[in-house]
Amino acid sequence: MNLLTSRGNAIWAFTLISFSFLFSNAQSIEDALRYSLDDVQGTARHAAMSGAFGALGADLTATSLNPAASAVFNTNALAISGRNTSNSQDLDYFGTTGSSEFSSFRLEQLGGIFIVDNYDMSSDWTKFSFGVVYDRMSNFDNDWVASGVNPDNSVGSFFLANAQGKRLDQISAFENESITEAYAAIGSSYGYEHQQAFLGYESFIIDPVVFDDANTSYVLNVNGDSYSQRYISSTRGYKGKVAFNFATMYRDFLSVGINLNSNFVRYDDFKRLDEVVIGSTGTTNSIDFRETLATTGGGFSVQVGAIAKVTSSLRLGLNYHSPTWFYLTDRTTQSVGTIRIEDGDEVPIVINPVIVNYFPTYRLNTPGSFGASAAYVFGGTALLSFDYNYKDYSQMRYSPGIDDFFAEQNTIISNTFKGASTFRVGGEYRIYQVSLRGGYRFEQSPYKDTEFFGDLEGYSFGLGYNFGGVKLDGAFTQSRRDFQDRLYNVGLTDTVQIRNVISNFIFTLSFAF
Repeated sequence: MNLLTSRGNAIWAFTLISFSFLFSNAQSIEDALRYSLDDVQGTARHAAMSGAFGALGADLTATSLNPAASAVFNTNALAISGRNTSNSQDLDYFGTTGSSEFSSFRLEQLGGIFIVDNYDMSSDWTKFSFGVVYDRMSNFDNDWVASGVNPDNSVGSFFLANAQGKRLDQISAFENESITEAYAAIGSSYGYEHQQAFLGYESFIIDPVVFDDANTSYVLNVNGDSYSQRYISSTRGYKGKVAFNFATMYRDFLSVGINLNSNFVRYDDFKRLDEVVIGSTGTTNSIDFRETLATTGGGFSVQVGAIAKVTSSLRLGLNYHSPTWFYLTDRTTQSVGTIRIEDGDEVPIVINPVIVNYFPTYRLNTPGSFGASAAYVFGGTALLSFDYNYKDYSQMRYSPGIDDFFAEQNTIISNTFKGASTFRVGGEYRIYQVSLRGGYRFEQSPYKDTEFFGDLEGYSFGLGYNFGGVKLDGAFTQSRRDFQDRLYNVGLTDTVQIRNVISNFIFTLSFAF
């Protein structure tokens, strides 16, 4: 089917897919942060000590934290870990409170380390280690619902903000052009913001000041005393990596190592906002706006590290994690339904283009980080470990930077985020085959405005049993962070106040041979 040439000769297929090649501006600073944050993941032993493992070894996740840790193994090792996560939220939206909870189980980690002893007595390099480790670094599975009465702001302001300054003939369907055809062509010719304006105009949420093709000013048809709103958020996905590890030990004193990481992301987001106008004086008094976002992609990163055995008891560690250079692709769907008042009657309007928007692949560089750690081993029965990590979130970058939208987002990132420190402390005490563990961590907010996104505090404990060549470990971790979730980037920028508590049960089965 041919579309009008004024739409830029856009072509669409029977599968109803819209391609937006030039105006890929669905990304936000929140997306950049999502893929830059990491959780305390991996083995139960590592989690039970709150991730304070940078100067220790003989643990699969320690290798992902500090690549030199694999050379500390005395034997080959295999391990598999699973995690059950409970995500609990206390919500507040304009004084209306609520709560929600979502649980999920997943494979957390799988991998192995293999040791090669060096029998050349003239060499100072006593052994080498090789490994492959899969880590699920972040979990995005969560559901929550927030409801409240907004005294000032309708979701219609989102469509109005996107429409202002755009020509009417660029955000409306031509004569004999279907909603599907127009939405696809507008996305391909003009981009994301024009599509939002199109949805608002065709659903009677907004009207032009003058019904003329050259009009660029619009008014809102949604007016009232207040706005009863219900916001639904449902997300699924994960961020993970496969690390290819190599390390070596020098004179039983110094271990050095490197990880070459293949990173991957899958993120699915469904959002729905239902609004009913209270005391309506406009011509539209109800809105149902739905969106989905699916992000997939991969990337590459490098980690290097060293562990020094200063004395028989004291270990010191250093590590550097490079930025992750991601290549990501987004696809979206949208629909909007309204109730319009015509001659005193309620008329339902449904604008569902049945289109999947595919945005061009873009690049995201997450920030690198530096870590320093120390551990003290009390004979063969106990240890105490401390880790410090620094990551500058203001260095997150979208590219290509010559793109005006990405350049604007990068400026916002620099002005919004800051460097953040993480402190972790953990301990372990062994009683014959039984190990008792505990830990605490504190992560500073990556935002300059800590009221918008607060610091994180977490604690952990666990135990393990050594059967000889087989070990079974379990851990419980819990962390809390207070933050605000902004509903939309423009227009309806009001926030839901959220207190998020994440609880994890982790189990690890490991083998030494």
